[in-house]
Amino acid sequence: MDLLNPIDAIFLTAESREHPMHVGGLQLFEPPADAGPDFARSLYAELMQATDVRPRFRRQQRRILGNFSSVVWSHADRVDLGYHLRRCALPAPGGDSELLDLVGRLHSSLLDRHRPLWEGRLIEGLSRERFAVYIKVHHALMDGVSALRLLQRTLTEDPLDSRLRAPWTLGGRRPEPSESVDVWDQLRRAAPRLATGVGAASAALRAVTEGRLELPLSAPPSMFNVPIGGARSVAVGSYPLERIHAVRKATGVTVNDVVLALSAAALRAYLLEHNALPDKPLTAMVPVNIRGTAEPDSDGNKVAALLCNLGTHLPDPIERLQTISASMRRSKEVFAQLPPLEAMALSALLLAPLPLVFVPGFQSLPRVPFNLVISNVPGPRKPVYVKGARLDRNYPLSIPFDGQAMNITVTSTAENLDFGIVGCRRSVPRLASLIDHIETALKDLERAVL
Repeated sequence: MDLLNPIDAIFLTAESREHPMHVGGLQLFEPPADAGPDFARSLYAELMQATDVRPRFRRQQRRILGNFSSVVWSHADRVDLGYHLRRCALPAPGGDSELLDLVGRLHSSLLDRHRPLWEGRLIEGLSRERFAVYIKVHHALMDGVSALRLLQRTLTEDPLDSRLRAPWTLGGRRPEPSESVDVWDQLRRAAPRLATGVGAASAALRAVTEGRLELPLSAPPSMFNVPIGGARSVAVGSYPLERIHAVRKATGVTVNDVVLALSAAALRAYLLEHNALPDKPLTAMVPVNIRGTAEPDSDGNKVAALLCNLGTHLPDPIERLQTISASMRRSKEVFAQLPPLEAMALSALLLAPLPLVFVPGFQSLPRVPFNLVISNVPGPRKPVYVKGARLDRNYPLSIPFDGQAMNITVTSTAENLDFGIVGCRRSVPRLASLIDHIETALKDLERAVL
């Protein structure tokens, strides 16, 4: 039995039918040249033989003291792989619209709280004999950085490597009962560490008074900051990294700054289409990994939350990019001075107004905590394979929630930058148009600086 950290517990507590709290990913694979028609079926059969399920994929809720059901993990004695991993096929013609419709429906459904909190689908029926893998994992189990690191460990840079590495077989061995740590002992050991987090409050006050941090409750209400339903729509797009790096080098900003600028331009165009662009700039919450490179990827959520001015009120793409870069640079300078625990505490302080979105009538407030989450998680830098099948696209899919009807998450796959956008199907119509707007935004930046 393991104690959840506070962020993980929040993800479990906040979940409802309208707010599924899982992250996911859609991977598209090109089979090897010599693959037969049964390649995907044989891959699924081999995955079903990988029954050595490690602790993180055995974790499930354990109820203690009646209603306190979101504070500790237990480990399932048995995992029904036939439930957690399934095989399915698209209806003809097996194009992008059929795939995204299926994934949108899969991403809308809740994970079963009576089982370990993860599921996967191996999807056949795509054009050119391709196949896809969709996996979702509760955010309390791991964050996006952990999920990407785990994915990279299942793949290989050797196209001739025939070994299969199922994600649920990776990680440490299952603890023996004698090795389990008492919950109350964990609480006792955690208390001094939590007490040190109070230093973040003074750091936040200094940064605020010096104008170095974007403030919560400074974002204007928008059409994204509304109550949402449980149905999701999904839009994806890929762009060559060489184009992104060309803009980066010409402007002296970071790749993440360019990602945020493309997202901001697409949001501006989308809102103009709907006659809904606020006069004030939108604010994005940008998660930043604070886990060290040597830290294990199974330690729940270790991210800091930066607030970024997206400059959506500015028509000029270069001025918008410079505004974003300056906003991110100021926030990073503040967080760089803090130890990881204090950085997480400062993030919690900045996000403290977020529960206001659950208050009836919150949309009539003059400001909201922030308008949406935009996250960039680095992926594999070279082509990678599973049993000779090359990973062609890797679209991360994250969480919209009440008052935040859309989420943009980005990762890299060898030569491409892959965008995964998830929105409330009711509140964000024609989500796919954002992908076209991102392409237009990239062309605008290229014309301006190259």
